[in-house]
Amino acid sequence: MTWLAATAKIVPPESTQQAIGYPSLFLLVLFGALVPVIPTGALVSSAAVVAFHQTAPFALALVFVTASLAAFLGDAALYWLGRRGMRSKNGSRWLEAIRARAPEERLAQAQSRLAEHGVAVLVLSRLVPAGRIPVMLACLVAKWPLRRFARGNLPACLAWAATYQVIGILGGSLFPEPWEGVVAAVALTVVISVVPSLWRRVRSAG
Repeated sequence: MTWLAATAKIVPPESTQQAIGYPSLFLLVLFGALVPVIPTGALVSSAAVVAFHQTAPFALALVFVTASLAAFLGDAALYWLGRRGMRSKNGSRWLEAIRARAPEERLAQAQSRLAEHGVAVLVLSRLVPAGRIPVMLACLVAKWPLRRFARGNLPACLAWAATYQVIGILGGSLFPEPWEGVVAAVALTVVISVVPSLWRRVRSAG
């Protein structure tokens, strides 16, 4: 018996998936929070589908903790970089990246809602597609300290992770094969992310 065959018997496939999957999910969500080009919601939903079909205890709980912690740390790091750019004479590329993803109209709306509702806007911004960056920039303009932003952003990240995990669980429960559930979850998250922008275009065109 070769060493690889012996290892395959010692380490179950689920253990291998977990050893690779959770660190990968953490890093991808963390990077996606810093550079908002990765569909982190679809990643969380896909990971929840796989966890739903596993027999390991606490698999879904680990997905939730991993995703929410990575999102929280990524948001905190991006906010800290943005504050550093606000204080810098020449700004920073991170601040410019945040500004580039927050059109003036949406920034004005975010500032108005932040002044009216405070921390509650942070929670909603995490759940609305493309809502996170304008609200984060509004917090920067309002000169919120990092600690205040972090306190408001913690429940936002928990709600975000729970929402996309529920989407994954629904996808996993509807189909017997994990890959089918992943396809369904990804399709649903894409629809959720596209519909608001399409609605805004329809309203502006009308």
